[in-house]
Amino acid sequence: MSSIDLNLIQYQSTLKIKKEGTNTYVYDPIRHKYLVLQPEELVRQMLLQYLIAVKKYPLGKIAVEVGLKVNELQKRCDILLYDSQFKPYMIVECKAPAVLLHDAVLFQAATYNLPLQVPYIMLSNGVSNFCARLDYTQNRFVVMDEIPDPA
Repeated sequence: MSSIDLNLIQYQSTLKIKKEGTNTYVYDPIRHKYLVLQPEELVRQMLLQYLIAVKKYPLGKIAVEVGLKVNELQKRCDILLYDSQFKPYMIVECKAPAVLLHDAVLFQAATYNLPLQVPYIMLSNGVSNFCARLDYTQNRFVVMDEIPDPA
């Protein structure tokens, strides 16, 4: 998979971080609460900053940890972006930087897409970023060289 260079690490300095005892927390502007700062959460929060600041996705069109029912199983997608009609527009699957973005991660995101049928899927581990447009008429995906703007 080809990677899109987003330089997400630059957004780390924009995050609201606090320490309580031995724990470190990061503020999630979508869920309006502090969360334990884990590697995957750091990636999600830096990516949210990019989507809001650079791509100009409105806060009201971003959902985090969205519950989905896939084949009778409850799943959660990391980030779900909506279009101007509030229809699901892009699923984003975040992984910790140490997790390689391979076919299994794409399969996971594609599985979450079964009930949604979004036009775009994005994967990020903070270092590598992958985005594809889904072509449902030809049952394939088209690799993108940038993240789509809000619709």
